[in-house]
Amino acid sequence: MEHTTTAAMPAAATKLGSRTRWTILAILFIVTTINYADRATIAIAGPDIRKTLGLSAVQMGFVFSAFGWSYVLAQLPGGWLLDRFGSKITYFFSIFLWSVFTMLTGVAGFFTGAAAVATLFLLRFLVGAAEAPSFPGNSRITSAWFPTHERGLASALFNSAQYFATVIFAPLMGWLVHSFGWESVFLVMGGTGVVMAFVWLKAMYGPKDHPSVSASELAYIEAGGALVDLDGAKRASGPAIDTVAVIKELLGNRMLLGVYIGQYCINTLTYFFLTWFPVYLVQERHMTILKAGFVASIPAIAGFLGGVCGGAISDRLTKAGFSLSMSRKLPIVCGMLLSMSMVACNYIEQDMAVVAVMALAFFGKGVGALGWAVVADTSPKEAGGLSGALFNMFGNVAGITTPIVIGFILQGTGSFAGALVYVGANAAVTILCYVFVVGEIKRVSLVKSLSRK
Repeated sequence: MEHTTTAAMPAAATKLGSRTRWTILAILFIVTTINYADRATIAIAGPDIRKTLGLSAVQMGFVFSAFGWSYVLAQLPGGWLLDRFGSKITYFFSIFLWSVFTMLTGVAGFFTGAAAVATLFLLRFLVGAAEAPSFPGNSRITSAWFPTHERGLASALFNSAQYFATVIFAPLMGWLVHSFGWESVFLVMGGTGVVMAFVWLKAMYGPKDHPSVSASELAYIEAGGALVDLDGAKRASGPAIDTVAVIKELLGNRMLLGVYIGQYCINTLTYFFLTWFPVYLVQERHMTILKAGFVASIPAIAGFLGGVCGGAISDRLTKAGFSLSMSRKLPIVCGMLLSMSMVACNYIEQDMAVVAVMALAFFGKGVGALGWAVVADTSPKEAGGLSGALFNMFGNVAGITTPIVIGFILQGTGSFAGALVYVGANAAVTILCYVFVVGEIKRVSLVKSLSRK
């Protein structure tokens, strides 16, 4: 029904009394920017941490992976919390806790050897667990505030904050490491997040509760397929969810399984960028950490622009009458083809040419990063948190495997050549998933999983 009801919606958009949904999206964008900046702190500080604490490549790989272990394990509990307590309060505690744990990471500088590794691993593990509800929360809020024909751009924008975070914060964090030591990065970024947690608590509302939303905007987004009651009274009084049954039913859906596997492969590119990319610039390309912080922002700008372009193209295709499947799949496939270009860096000597190719690859990754729009399009309304959490759990297994696999490739070969091939191959698998496995993209209706108390 969503696709058939949205054709007339764009024309009505000019008559709206408010555009509060875009303010909500701006808040999501800012929070997600801080989220990814906190994830990237360990990558920017990584070369100095490794040098100061005397860690091997494999030890750094495990430290880099600590976030991914807990982030994956906490996805389903985080999704359950979102469905049980709503997005606002669950997300507030998520922001506050991950920021506090980020601040504490600098304490690892007081230790050496195994104690330092254990402290870094533990605190990054806690950051990952606290961040678990964030992206399922983004998807849940987007599905409540945005009609289907605007959801591609909305999801692409909050997802593109991962690149914007690098654009804004990578140079700052590189300067902090250079000027005040690696511990300062964690203190500054964690403190910023604590402040943002209280801004969130003050500014975030559901569509039916927001003091600034007009009746015409509410009617517009609801008519376009937005799930405006997601955190309202109907949620509290609706059917109870059998969590295990929901998970089994979602995993048994071929379309969703293809999307999940595709997200794992896309996130392999993401985690290469968040963990080993600055080390690649320092170790393989012999840049200083200060220069690497600035250079890393160039592919990030390209990734951000690609994300905006991918979402805009997807929504334009939807408004033009193309099927939702075509509108989502075409940017994903084209974007992943561009991402595979990073393998060419193995054959390029000039640093600026390498940066240009990496920028092209991350532009493509941005274009193709529409997985969250697909989740918002397909998640059952009764279990949006669980559905997003399951998707994010699959995707962020890459946060565990990517740093470790690349660490072993580096230790075994002494070069990043094999690592770039590994990352490029994952982009190719994403294409195969969306072309041959996913099939028609449509909202899933729970059949077996609902029961009443």
